[in-house]
Amino acid sequence: MRVVAKFGGTSLGNGDRVNRAADSVAAAVNEGHEVAVVASAMGSTTDFLLDAITFEADESDEAEIVSMGERTSVRMLKAALGTRGIDAEFLEPGSEQWPVITDEHGQVDVEETKRRAKKLAADMAAKGYVPVITGFLAQDHAGNVTTLGRGGSDTTAVMLGNYMSADEVVIITDVEGVMTGDPRVVEGARNVGKITVDELRNLSFRGAEVVAPSALSYKTSDMVVRVAHYQHGDLLHGGTTIEGQFQNLIDMREEPLACLTAAGRAIRNTPGVLSDLSSVLAEADINVDAVASGMDSVSFYVDADVAERAENVLHQAIIELDELSSVTVDADIAVIRITGGELPNQAGILQQIIAPLAAEHINILDLITSATSVAVFLEWDDREEALDIIQEAV
Repeated sequence: MRVVAKFGGTSLGNGDRVNRAADSVAAAVNEGHEVAVVASAMGSTTDFLLDAITFEADESDEAEIVSMGERTSVRMLKAALGTRGIDAEFLEPGSEQWPVITDEHGQVDVEETKRRAKKLAADMAAKGYVPVITGFLAQDHAGNVTTLGRGGSDTTAVMLGNYMSADEVVIITDVEGVMTGDPRVVEGARNVGKITVDELRNLSFRGAEVVAPSALSYKTSDMVVRVAHYQHGDLLHGGTTIEGQFQNLIDMREEPLACLTAAGRAIRNTPGVLSDLSSVLAEADINVDAVASGMDSVSFYVDADVAERAENVLHQAIIELDELSSVTVDADIAVIRITGGELPNQAGILQQIIAPLAAEHINILDLITSATSVAVFLEWDDREEALDIIQEAV
């Protein structure tokens, strides 16, 4: 099995942890696996170096300075592997076999990086050595050091895992994989054995620091990505397995929706109102496709053919709730959903969707966004034209 193992800064935070990392790599190699290592800067070295730059430095000088953390880590790991009888070689920008190439702005040159990664994989197989690669760093075509941005070591690992046709990428860090909740805050938090890329990316963009969101876009459906704790000292077992692959999709719902809006001045200040309204719809066996909330209103999108029943159910709830004033229904609504792992990285994506619709005088009734999707609600009669426009724009 070909494995790319990424060691985070915490897992290389001191000599004991470097030894533990080297032991786990050596054990996997001795079992007959091909292992490529991606190393972050030890501990908080990168933050220390960035904080030390209290003068005006251009981007190229700053990249060279912050690269010293990863450059130190790969040398430490290479040396530790050598004492265990493992043939290892560290790779950093400037090395002949360096794989990650970007343009001058830090955007990955996919074709060149793929070519170099495939060559590196072939050399690993032929020579039987372990490449120890600086994470986070890259090199442009002129040979200058560039960086992959926040979470760049995760990106290095998953990207190389993809381009080197690895069977598995293991992210070794200081958390027990993905947890049901933050163990520092909630009681009884436990490890989640499996999670999809879409679930994890939504969590990542909302504060879960497990795998950098930018890395997950490189995951393929047949490549295993796993997050494991450094304390176990085992590359091949434990932690959380991340399943699936991002699918970029523009999809239009085939059946119309109706929008039921409940209004009331106290909605935003009254705990439990949304729960009360959702509960009565659920008790009536009415499925809610989407929910949008405003300052003094909340809207439920439901199938158009149950709109009348849903209106009666909500009306009864409003009569019983002092916080609410009225319910209205808007029928014959279409929804077009745009999903994809790259959406959060596309600056101006909402404007890219909205502007061409506005240019054709297509009114947007509602816009609901998440970390990896955009849902556009509009008049049913505008749906086909809007779908063509969005497919052309995105």
